[in-house]
Amino acid sequence: MGHMQAELAVIDVKPGAAMESQSGLQLLRPRIYGAWMRPAGAKRAAAIVMHPTSNFMGHYLIAPLAARGVACMGLNSRYAGNDTLLLMERVIQDLGAGVQFLRAQGYDKVVLVGNSGGAALSAFYQAQAEQLTIEHMVDGDPAGLSPRDLPPVQGLALCAAHEGRSTLMRNWIDPSVTDERDALSRDPALDMYDPRHVPPFGHAFLERFRNAQQQRYERIDQWVGQRLRQVRGQTAPGSARDEVFLVHRTHADPRFLDLSLDPNDRAVGSVWGAGAAGARAVNYAASQMGRITSLTGWLSQWSPRSRADGPSNLARTRVPALLCTYTADQSTFASTRAAWLAAGADRIRNVDVPGGNHYLAGQPALVEQVGEVIADWILRL
Repeated sequence: MGHMQAELAVIDVKPGAAMESQSGLQLLRPRIYGAWMRPAGAKRAAAIVMHPTSNFMGHYLIAPLAARGVACMGLNSRYAGNDTLLLMERVIQDLGAGVQFLRAQGYDKVVLVGNSGGAALSAFYQAQAEQLTIEHMVDGDPAGLSPRDLPPVQGLALCAAHEGRSTLMRNWIDPSVTDERDALSRDPALDMYDPRHVPPFGHAFLERFRNAQQQRYERIDQWVGQRLRQVRGQTAPGSARDEVFLVHRTHADPRFLDLSLDPNDRAVGSVWGAGAAGARAVNYAASQMGRITSLTGWLSQWSPRSRADGPSNLARTRVPALLCTYTADQSTFASTRAAWLAAGADRIRNVDVPGGNHYLAGQPALVEQVGEVIADWILRL
């Protein structure tokens, strides 16, 4: 592997919505960036690993896949590092530009490696690539997607695969918030981090918690629709078409603290905070999931109206799929694996990776193991 070096890919993409970037250059000539490694010899297969917003140019699977004969590119979307205005429909357009790039390099077999939030993205992409159904964004604006933007791939390899951003928001939003304008407002009866609620949580508490969680989620979604109509109802020239808002406390899933729920090999805590105190700190943090979002960004990413749900999109595809389940993951669970397997039916194969945490952080042997499993599967397609 010593002779291989990561190469920079600079890919032009189509302009998106007006004012989606503060950079004039990015608006006039939008580009996305990737880092990739290609093995010497015949061009047998290539893979893209991409997340809607995380920087995957240093992804842990790039080198292991390349070392095993699969060229691999960690690709960023135009929203890398900032999902405030992110539109999933635009992200799949960026992903399609990456697929076109690899095809132009001579790789006829291209596979998407969907890691974490990249899993639902990959399934969404392939579903639309096989049959483009989206003509308009969720907010009603033209989507501007063309079949030429979305060349189909030959397979989907999913690892540490959560079901999508809308599912995370529905399952993680904190129902104890009593005032959407106040991040500290709290109903102790619904606060899973309150000392009076000790794991294992009782059935009655969990039922109240999940019902209140769904109610808050739906209230926000209804408000977003109403507010967008109000914003766009202004008739003065130059009126706004979108705005941002805050969603406080989006990191409260009882499974973080109660290991008897949806059991796997995980430790107490979350992927971003160790133990109960760490998970609670993430819940109150200023920078966490969906904290700052636009109205249109909410609809496309976080809303029950989002089209980017992973398993439902996987069910619409026809290509083979591989699922690598990291058994100590704190954000994917037994039910997550079951949802993907049900969606993929006889086209999907699961491989458990015992002890794997969400990022395989500090687990180099497991990184190599996953690289071996995925590369072998890709080369056999």
